[in-house]
Amino acid sequence: ILGFSTPPGRLSMMAFILNALTCALGLLYFIRRGKQCLDFTVTVHFFHLLGCWVYNSRFPSALTWWLVHIVCTALMAAIGEYLCMRIELREIPLNSAPKSNV
Repeated sequence: ILGFSTPPGRLSMMAFILNALTCALGLLYFIRRGKQCLDFTVTVHFFHLLGCWVYNSRFPSALTWWLVHIVCTALMAAIGEYLCMRIELREIPLNSAPKSNV
């Protein structure tokens, strides 16, 4: 089904890319660590590979399937790490003591 020449193939690839973007947001809210984004991304895609293998009763061999998943893995890891690093590198406020009215 994944292919560049047919509209359903392009739609499926766009769905995979949008899924990678939303999963990158999931990394931001659930993981919150830039160093762990690649680990969780590869783990999620590995489980997806196993699920596809079991569902189809054969190992995925289509080149377009592999290309789409490699691009989605890289996209999800890079955007997730970027978002997490933005949160980690925020400035720590030094004026955290409550103000007193003297």
